[in-house]
Amino acid sequence: MSVLAPDAFEERLAAYLYDRSEEARAVRVGEKETSEQAAIVERFADLFTRDQLDSLRAAEDGGADERVARLRLTCEGGLVTRELAARQDALENALLGARVTWSTELLPLRSAQARLAVLPDYAERSELGSAVLEVSAGFNPSRAELLAEGEALERELSGVTDPIARNEAEKGVRLRPILDAVDRARVASSAGFTRLRERWLVRLLGPATEDVPSSAHLGWIRRLSPLEATYTKERSVPVCEATLRSIGLDLATEPGIRVDLEDRPQKSPRACVIPSDPPRLVHLITRAQGGLHDYEAFLHEAGHALHYAGVEPGLPYTFRRLARDHALTEIYSFLLDSIAREPGWHAEHFGLDDATAVDHAEATVFVEALMFRRYSAKLGFELDFWSRYPAVGATPDGYEERLVAATQLRYLPAAYLADMDPGFYSADYLRAWIRAAQVRRWLRREVGDDWWRRTETGAFLRELFREGTRPTTEEVAARIGFDPLDTEALVAELGA
Repeated sequence: MSVLAPDAFEERLAAYLYDRSEEARAVRVGEKETSEQAAIVERFADLFTRDQLDSLRAAEDGGADERVARLRLTCEGGLVTRELAARQDALENALLGARVTWSTELLPLRSAQARLAVLPDYAERSELGSAVLEVSAGFNPSRAELLAEGEALERELSGVTDPIARNEAEKGVRLRPILDAVDRARVASSAGFTRLRERWLVRLLGPATEDVPSSAHLGWIRRLSPLEATYTKERSVPVCEATLRSIGLDLATEPGIRVDLEDRPQKSPRACVIPSDPPRLVHLITRAQGGLHDYEAFLHEAGHALHYAGVEPGLPYTFRRLARDHALTEIYSFLLDSIAREPGWHAEHFGLDDATAVDHAEATVFVEALMFRRYSAKLGFELDFWSRYPAVGATPDGYEERLVAATQLRYLPAAYLADMDPGFYSADYLRAWIRAAQVRRWLRREVGDDWWRRTETGAFLRELFREGTRPTTEEVAARIGFDPLDTEALVAELGA
């Protein structure tokens, strides 16, 4: 197979990622019952060879720019994918075929996971959660095997034996200082979280609530289900579109964005954006179930979609699609979904009186604080996991202890592999949590407390969107005058 120069590699890579994205979309939204990623990888086998990787690495070592560095990282990851694609397809298809026995029903695993967010009875949610975990945990041996093979390949291809150091080199940041910063923020905001938990947990879960409820109730909590009569499924899209228009961001005028709101049985309950070919084709995918989380999820994914659809079309493909991590695009998502924490938004769109609007906004702060604490604990566990992995392999040690202590929800060790996103995505989320709080503080100062309904906010974001994936989240912090690990603004919000 011939070796491609960086420009030619980039052009063919765009076609490869388009095909893979469209396949992932079809499976994710439930249009296909089986994943065929391996066939796509095989069609583009010429992209991912050792010779191609060596060529890109030589160009990078010879002083090539950041674009070539990202192409090299993508080639490295592609070689791993090429080796594992068939096994990954097999696992994905097995998960799609898995069924959960529930009462008199046999539910697809994804449908059962989605039902946890809407099942009103506390005891039934606990029971279904246990059944879902049992089925999911049955795939842990396959997950562990894929993890081991992927780690061995990444170690060989990169030449970096330490998985943490390897990921730090890829992201361009150190991970333990991030953990230290968010741990301090979690401790500093703990008193506020405890007050919010005391006010809201029983209101959300009912009188049967245990001192430490199962994590099976997290979907119900995030949905703020007892408030669903106000935040109906039918109004979520019109309200969110109006919210975005008020800051000068109109989904309807973005020709590249395709919105999928259908509720299919095999559709993943987790909302997402798939940027198949930004800015020309960007998929925004949600599965509305009623409740305030529908609105937050739509606004969150709209942040990603508007980012990718707002990219300057003339940028190289690498800076339209490829990034060293996901921390930059998550800023925009975290910023837009935080509008649901503004009391004025609840009053304006749902006709609530001031006291009720403040009350409902406070509920969203409780959920946000809970999720921040969950992800800070996940990062701590994942750093411990990968620190010991070269010596002992995959073990759940510390998973239950860290997550229970942080969230006051019961997480069982059997969930540890299904709960571990690749590439320390938890660190990307946490960097975005910090940065979005900093951006909100900057907007309040520069635009006003009603930044969430001012077109100046949209104009500020559009300028950032145009840069695509080129800047880092740390560069955004510097532009608005913050240290990247300054958590003061975040603590003030979460401890409110």
